[in-house]
Amino acid sequence: MKTLLKNGRVVSSSNKIDDILDILIEDNVIAQIGKNIGCDADKVIDCTGLAVIPGLCDMHVHFRDPGQTHKEDIITGSEAAAAGGVTAVACMPNTDPVVDSPEVIKYIIDKAKDAKVKVYPIAAITKGLKGEELCDFKALKAAGAVAVSDDGKPVRNAHTMGRAMIDAHYAGLKVISHCEDPDIIRGGIVNAGIISMELGVQGMSRTSENIITGREIQLANDLEVPIHIAHVSTKEVVDLLRFATKRGVMVTSETAPHYFTLTEDRVLTKDADYRMNPPLRTLEDMKAISAAVADGTIDCIVTDHAPHTAEEKADFFKAPNGVVGLETSLAATLTKFYHTKLLSLKQIVRLMCENPRLILGIEGGMIEKGAVADITVVDLDKEWTVIPEKLHSKSKNTCFKGMTLKGKAKYTIVNGNVVYEDDYE
Repeated sequence: MKTLLKNGRVVSSSNKIDDILDILIEDNVIAQIGKNIGCDADKVIDCTGLAVIPGLCDMHVHFRDPGQTHKEDIITGSEAAAAGGVTAVACMPNTDPVVDSPEVIKYIIDKAKDAKVKVYPIAAITKGLKGEELCDFKALKAAGAVAVSDDGKPVRNAHTMGRAMIDAHYAGLKVISHCEDPDIIRGGIVNAGIISMELGVQGMSRTSENIITGREIQLANDLEVPIHIAHVSTKEVVDLLRFATKRGVMVTSETAPHYFTLTEDRVLTKDADYRMNPPLRTLEDMKAISAAVADGTIDCIVTDHAPHTAEEKADFFKAPNGVVGLETSLAATLTKFYHTKLLSLKQIVRLMCENPRLILGIEGGMIEKGAVADITVVDLDKEWTVIPEKLHSKSKNTCFKGMTLKGKAKYTIVNGNVVYEDDYE
């Protein structure tokens, strides 16, 4: 099978490509890149006026499979990913049962064989996410895990976290930290401050995220092992990350589009689709996160895609935290950074395609001869309004509903096969 992408603006960060080129795909790899490639291709896609980039990699999603497949499953989550131009995802382990054994990893990998995108399991740090007994990292790595995390819950004990960071590192797994102190949060549901007081609800203090992030950075520094900080949302954490990277601490980090796009005032509507953990914070936080993305302090843009049913989200005060984001992440990022000239397309490729794969140690992220043909073709200028009912995810709890974004995946290609063609009008 030969597929020819014609006349697209090919952008690949690490090998410094930004030019109008053709790409010939044979079977599942890139066979040729150049101008005016002539061949008898089985499929020709005219990419004139479109950008051709490495397939996006979202290293932080929740597919609820196994155990809560009424919200999402591996197949429907992959449909949503493909519709957002995402060709690879890494799934968090807070499922039922928890991903703390080779058997559950095998279940995920086997089911993912029928998925449209590549699905990589992230295993738990502690058995049952209880924060007590460490999992067998070597066995989890051998089974196919690409990282470990107790995401959804923190590892409360610093000694346990330090042991996990050492053991996981020598097993070849990155530790991803959910930075939260439950003793500080104490059941909070929105950012602690003026808005939480106006709503008359318990707030989620920024101190919770700041303290545990500082702990993880100090552990990484003292133990000389890496740590990855999940879903950064506060200006203080940005300062900690800047300080740590200048000192040479092996710390990487991520944030999600809602943290550089929206602020806590959204929850005044009492709509639980604007509730997530960590919560939407202040304008000053949003500006700090945006600056940290723009200057490279934050390494990755992810979604923390967290599906919940409409029934679960109906009660603002009792609803679970989380929003879906796979189909809006690229568009929100392009709208915020590319179309305002804060970031080049190469820089966005680094944040959304290349860095997540480098951190996890998985294939892809580059357009070059011989590379696996995981490619996203993007209409950079397409304006579209986010209508929840049109999303491919099983759950529709998007915080971008009603917003007009600029930029949309036109084609998503995985292993040389077109798995999505834009049908959103």
